[in-house]
Amino acid sequence: MIIYPAIDLFEGKAVRLLQGDYSQMTIYSDNPVAKAIEFKKAGASSIHIIDLEGARNGEPANYSSIQRIVAESGLDVQVGGGIRTLETIEKYMAIGVRRVILGTAAVASPGFLEDVVRVFGDGIAVSADIKDGYVAIKGWTELSTLDVHEFSSGVESIGVQTLICTDVSKDGLLGGTNIDLYNILRGSLSISLIASGGVSTIDEIKTLAKLGMDGAILGKALYEGILVLHEAISAALIDDERICN
Repeated sequence: MIIYPAIDLFEGKAVRLLQGDYSQMTIYSDNPVAKAIEFKKAGASSIHIIDLEGARNGEPANYSSIQRIVAESGLDVQVGGGIRTLETIEKYMAIGVRRVILGTAAVASPGFLEDVVRVFGDGIAVSADIKDGYVAIKGWTELSTLDVHEFSSGVESIGVQTLICTDVSKDGLLGGTNIDLYNILRGSLSISLIASGGVSTIDEIKTLAKLGMDGAILGKALYEGILVLHEAISAALIDDERICN
């Protein structure tokens, strides 16, 4: 299982929100490029970046910071936040982004999702951000009418190869992640699944790996020093033997 340290960008800074609330923002670094390089030195191979302004407003706002992270960190970068046009996808791919993440666009325009998956294949991931069982959009500020299971099976049928699932109610609280949700999804889907939201202990990382999850995103637990990145990476490298389903 791959560990993805997270960098959420707002006005060029690395920040974290509490449960997706833009009014509850903590700034952790004025230099996200240096933070990415720090993650690389700790053993990370990949990184998860979200343009928070882009997610909320529908247009990427931190492109230059992302470009520098890709160029200077040497990490495999997956990027989300405001990616709603073919031009934006092409712009990120041109600078070496490994995978772009569609959220709002995947919900609002399944035809667009199908088109870009046909073109970019596994370079396209979909984010299912869950509030009260339904998929949240526009930077978690609105709820769609799609429940997580309907949405997930739909994107799999389109040909999406990677789904990132976040339980928003767990995000930023350091109180644990939604293991039950991931167990259900792993049992019903064959595509790659990445867990996000509330992952905060080594035992959780081991459990997610044993469930057969393909990745886990770490945010606040890293920034607050509750998890040590190289220890988390080691914990994820256990046999991929599912413990339940």
